[in-house]
Amino acid sequence: MPERPPLSRLDLNLLVALDALLTERSVTKAAERLHLSQPALSASLARLRTHFNDPLLARRGNAYELTALAIRLTDHTSTALESARRVFDTHADWTPEHSAREFSIYGSDYAFATIGAAVSALAAERAPGVRFRFMLHSPTVIDELDTRLRSVDGLLIPHGFLTDLPYLDLWRDRWLIVASDTNERAAEGLTMDLMSRSRWVFTYQSRTAFTSASRQLQQLGIEPHIDAVVESFVALPRFIAGTDRLGLIQSGLADAALGSGGITLYEPPFDATPVLNAMWWHPVHDRDPEHTWMRGLFAEAAQGRAMHDPPTSP
Repeated sequence: MPERPPLSRLDLNLLVALDALLTERSVTKAAERLHLSQPALSASLARLRTHFNDPLLARRGNAYELTALAIRLTDHTSTALESARRVFDTHADWTPEHSAREFSIYGSDYAFATIGAAVSALAAERAPGVRFRFMLHSPTVIDELDTRLRSVDGLLIPHGFLTDLPYLDLWRDRWLIVASDTNERAAEGLTMDLMSRSRWVFTYQSRTAFTSASRQLQQLGIEPHIDAVVESFVALPRFIAGTDRLGLIQSGLADAALGSGGITLYEPPFDATPVLNAMWWHPVHDRDPEHTWMRGLFAEAAQGRAMHDPPTSP
């Protein structure tokens, strides 16, 4: 096995150049982004090519494309660069009131519209320089959590998807059935038979992306006919209004769903497993006082959420 060079022999400035080159796929654009001369960045690219023994950028016609190795390096590079930034942004006397830190959180639009909005409001009151970046997760993010969570501060997702990671329980929610207010069959009474015969809009539908209620339907022997899959809980009611379709949303979005118009909410005709929402993070953040403060905001926002029963039809 070849011996790896010690970090002291590596120029970590090359990591910045590599990230810009992989992102821009152009020496000229990467140089402009870093406010460097084109010859200076070309020299960095030459050193990177020598180090990796790979061209990284290969000309295809009038444009450059990433090589197979460069594509593999893309996620690793951004993760390493973000980790390096976090190291040098750390201060012994950090206080939230004077901080300009950005916390990055993965989650669904449901999580952002509920707990995310509340946390952002609390932070604005107590630490005006602190910023949150809320990023929509995807099945790819969930599948690559080992590397993704090293470069972000957390993931908002219910229990049932992750194990062996630190987490903070936040709040419980329950499932409601969404139907159009013109759906006469639903108005007559929502039954298991009607759900079996209805068409559905699901929010996620893959091996690693699903909702507990949709999985429960299948376990009860109902294989829904799915008309559409939309990876947004907030947008789901718009795919149901004016149709005979059904859908599932959390009660925390009930007010927003009713406000969009044209829909009615029903209690499920089965004992739907409640949602236990949590924040998950990588163990590297456990003893970070800034991260601890951020987790406290989420805990406080979860306790302060006004939980109420939304108006539903029988």
